Amino acid sequence: MPQRFGRPGLLGTIARTAVISGTASAVSNRVEERGLRRREAARTPQTPPAPAPGPAPASSAPAGPDRVAQLTQLADLKNQGLLTDEEFATEKARILGS
Repeated sequence: MPQRFGRPGLLGTIARTAVISGTASAVSNRVEERGLRRREAARTPQTPPAPAPGPAPASSAPAGPDRVAQLTQLADLKNQGLLTDEEFATEKARILGS
């Protein structure tokens, strides 16, 4: 039988298509798995979030000179325009324990 040159026969075309399709499926699955792992890692924080900064609890109001120092610092913040009147009143009440 003479050897054919040129295009592959029917079985050769089917085999080539199967190889290409299998490779594409394998690559697509790996890309999808990698994406899922990255999304899962992004959702799961590696370190616990730091507590939000805020005023200390009202029950731990300091007494004596510390109270005066805190009120002085609070007044300075208000004079600099960093605190609103409501924030100043709230913090002052917290410091004074009332």
